[in-house]
Amino acid sequence: MAQASALRDCTTVAGTDVLQWRRQQLALGGTAADLDWLLDLAAGLRWASLQRLLLDPTRTVALEQSLEVLSELWERHLHGNVPLQHLVGLCPWRDVLLESSPAALIPRQETELLVDLAMSQFKATPPARWADLGTGSGAIAVALARAWPTAPGHGVDLSSDALQLAERNLERCAPHHNCSLHLGSWWSPLKSWWGSLDLVVSNPPYIPSAVVDGLEAVVRDHEPHLALLGGADGLDAIRTVVDGALMGLSPGGWLLLEHHHDQSAQVTQLLRDAGLVEVRAAADLEGTLRFALACKPAASS
Repeated sequence: MAQASALRDCTTVAGTDVLQWRRQQLALGGTAADLDWLLDLAAGLRWASLQRLLLDPTRTVALEQSLEVLSELWERHLHGNVPLQHLVGLCPWRDVLLESSPAALIPRQETELLVDLAMSQFKATPPARWADLGTGSGAIAVALARAWPTAPGHGVDLSSDALQLAERNLERCAPHHNCSLHLGSWWSPLKSWWGSLDLVVSNPPYIPSAVVDGLEAVVRDHEPHLALLGGADGLDAIRTVVDGALMGLSPGGWLLLEHHHDQSAQVTQLLRDAGLVEVRAAADLEGTLRFALACKPAASS
């Protein structure tokens, strides 16, 4: 885990000192939302407790990190563009607290909707077998394993470091899971189960190569490019996943993809060209078409 989780000696601090420290840190830069997130995840000062403190500064609070350590973390975030999730070693996602590290992308809020879309396809009965291609931190695999603890699942990633992170997250957040992890490229490690996967979900690399230099420094300099870059047009990995769908999915099985904000038309066309049916696009919370869904025909014509 990251520095903030190394030592957690509880320290009682005057509320006035915490609020003065908060004002001083915000004067250096950054946003109140990010600083309050740091207080919550690194120091154990929950948002509700902070609100009570703002109303009554005479209170005392117990912090799991000293203000000096928190200052160092905030400085590294501001001046080194280090993600707060890496500094704290944790990332809230859906209803769990995932371990976060530079081994994999930090789970994004929009990807929570990809899980919701997957679950909406299997409201009555869980999939007989599911897979998460490019599992990274294991966020999607954790969510699916928690939803369907008895359904066999598979997480695949090309990075052994990412798989180790995913394994730790599964053990922490879904201790009764039935998900196995596989090192390799996309469909290849799952050859033994080709044709029997009722659900395959993937949030693959989809950033066009020419765009990487324009990404925010917190992403560009600290998140793995292996999980970001999708080739010249951003669709290399998506093409590979789509091309293997008829082979890997069971009859009637579903493929769900996350993609870049401007790739919806291209991705849905790739799905149609691959012979998949019931192709549709879905939007994120801001109304941007960011997901694509399709299924393998239930029976050959």
